[in-house]
Amino acid sequence: MKILMIDNYDSFTYNIVQYLYELGVDVEVVRNDKISIDEIKNKDDIDAIVISPGPCSPSEAGISIDVIKEFKGIYPILGVCLGHQSIGAAFGAKIVKAKCLMHGKTSMIYHNEKGLFKGIPNPFEAVRYHSLVIDKNTLPED
Repeated sequence: MKILMIDNYDSFTYNIVQYLYELGVDVEVVRNDKISIDEIKNKDDIDAIVISPGPCSPSEAGISIDVIKEFKGIYPILGVCLGHQSIGAAFGAKIVKAKCLMHGKTSMIYHNEKGLFKGIPNPFEAVRYHSLVIDKNTLPED
C-alpha cells in the first residue's frame, strides 16, 4: 500500500509517517505548496491520502482542501487535526473554537469496529490535542 501524505508543515507529520512505516505502508510526503492537483492525478501508485496536522486554519493549508474536493470518492482520505478540519471545510462545515480545549488529555474512544477502526480494541484510550472543532450543525446532511 502507498499513501500520499500532504504535509501541512507540522512537526507531528513524521511521527505519523513513522507509524505508517511500522505498519508496512510506503509513504510519499509532499508539502502542501509543493505539488499540484495535476501532479497527483498523474501518480498511478497511490492507494490513499492522508492530510497532516498543521499550525494554521484549513484556508491556510495550501492544497489540502482542493485535494479533498478533487479526490473524494476516488481515494480514501484521512485527515489528522488540521487535516480533519480541512475535510470538514471542504464539505462546507465551519471550523470553530472548541468549548473545551483538549491539550494532551486522554479520552476513551468508542467506535463501530469498521473501516479505520477494524481490528482496534473497543474502546481504546487516545490522546487528544486540539483547540478547534468542526461545527456539526454546519455539516451537510449527506
